[in-house]
Amino acid sequence: MASAPTLLVAEDADGNFVAKITDGKLETSHVVSVPSGFGRALGLAGTSDEDLVRVSFLFLLDREPATSILASFSLDVISRYFPEYRREIGKYI
Repeated sequence: MASAPTLLVAEDADGNFVAKITDGKLETSHVVSVPSGFGRALGLAGTSDEDLVRVSFLFLLDREPATSILASFSLDVISRYFPEYRREIGKYI
């Protein structure tokens, strides 16, 4: 049985977040920005930006491999690719 990928999220000096996903010998790295007030817009006002990034990656990994996730993006673009994102992200908190 394959193990689940490992996800590490950390804020960088620019206020963006770096997400690193390790799946076996494969590692991907992604730079993610969180628009101001985005958690509130999702109905998740008490959730930190770091946690929003983490759960957003869990959402994405349920739908595509890490190698298909954009290398750099803003969380607000996820719903362009996955229209259910705004409706379902709260289930990942």
